Amino acid sequence: MISSIPVTSARSLAEAYALLASREPGLRVLAGGTDVMVQLNAGFGIERFGRVLDIWRVPELRGVRIEEGTLSIGALTTYTELMASAAVRQTLPALAAVSAEVGAAAIQNRGTIGGNVCNASPAGDTLPILLASDALFHLGGPRGERAVAADRFFVGYRKTALAADELLLRVEVPISSDRGEVVYRKVGTRRAQSISKTILAVRARADGGALAQVRIAAGCVAEVPLRCRQAEAAADGRPLLPETISAACAALQADIRPIDDVRSDAEYRRRASAAVLGRLLEGFGRE
Repeated sequence: MISSIPVTSARSLAEAYALLASREPGLRVLAGGTDVMVQLNAGFGIERFGRVLDIWRVPELRGVRIEEGTLSIGALTTYTELMASAAVRQTLPALAAVSAEVGAAAIQNRGTIGGNVCNASPAGDTLPILLASDALFHLGGPRGERAVAADRFFVGYRKTALAADELLLRVEVPISSDRGEVVYRKVGTRRAQSISKTILAVRARADGGALAQVRIAAGCVAEVPLRCRQAEAAADGRPLLPETISAACAALQADIRPIDDVRSDAEYRRRASAAVLGRLLEGFGRE
């Protein structure tokens, strides 16, 4: 029964860490609740729920700011706050834009970037953008703090490098003009309130007719959101010509591992992902 699950609402990091230190079996962290509450209401995996640690009122996990060449985003920052943030729109507009495609207003008002990261769904809309941006995830708990690169954080299907006694504190993204722009495209069944069939993000800049600083990341095409390193190698430092784009799209097929599921099939995901990557790379030639 949902009513029998004990809930502790922390009002500071110290309170949250004290409960995490107990390593109580079945402890689940609740932020905005847009994922956890769906599981509870459906009774999915409810037998594995122990105590719920509600962190919604922890002030140290909020706030968006730019400091020392870094965009710092508190883990409890909602999609609505990402859309409204001048700092995000100025330095990483793709993150603000994709936040507008996450569900309807009710989800955007409660769902958090930390929840999207820690839920680790291959379909998480913000995750390819964070991967392409070389984001760092700052984790903390009673044993101290550490930073994990986004491309080392997702270790399996809905599994992360987060330890049982750790929280995601903030997401940090390095920002500078020479790193280029991050662009993305999400493909779904419809234009709004749709879970992705595939989503790609690319960071690059055009430098003397060639692509530089290339990062390519994808979601919904493997058991984890992932960096597409073979596609990156095929494009980085190469002239921005049709043959370079074709080579990157071909190399992408070795990076991704799509499956058939209720939203799409593997072959469509392969074709659509290659087409999306081609269009995103072509866009750098029009800057």
